[in-house]
Amino acid sequence: MKVVSDTSPILYLLLINQLDLLPRLYQTITIPDVVQAEMQATGAPPQLQQWIAEPPTWLEICPVPEGDYAPLQRLQLGEQAAIVLAQSLQADLLIVDDLDARKIAQQLGINIVGLLGILRKAAKRNWINFPSTLNQLLQETNFRVSPQLVRDLMAQFP
Repeated sequence: MKVVSDTSPILYLLLINQLDLLPRLYQTITIPDVVQAEMQATGAPPQLQQWIAEPPTWLEICPVPEGDYAPLQRLQLGEQAAIVLAQSLQADLLIVDDLDARKIAQQLGINIVGLLGILRKAAKRNWINFPSTLNQLLQETNFRVSPQLVRDLMAQFP
């Protein structure tokens, strides 16, 4: 399975100590070199900078091929690069949280999942306790999600 990721899902999984879910679910994750650069940038969280300095064996970093970025201009560079790379690799899945990026990817026929979808899938396999992990995410990070979506997801895991 070919899976491409943007920065934020990796960051948030790292911050809540659940990054091991990615290789457990998908074996290998590919990120664009642009996403790697975002992770290494001066303003990036120190934990992310340290993590990407010695990437795990399950992470592949690929250059982004030339592509038509015009339809993606309203997105940040990492999201643009992740979508272009997912298209060029004919990826089975794109891991992305930004709402505009998700919409564009879906319009382009790319299957998507976000951080909450990853947590939901892990909870269904009994790898994590969804309510406590979601609470940790919401309390210990600046991850934003609609209250209605939180209620809907929590209802699935009484």
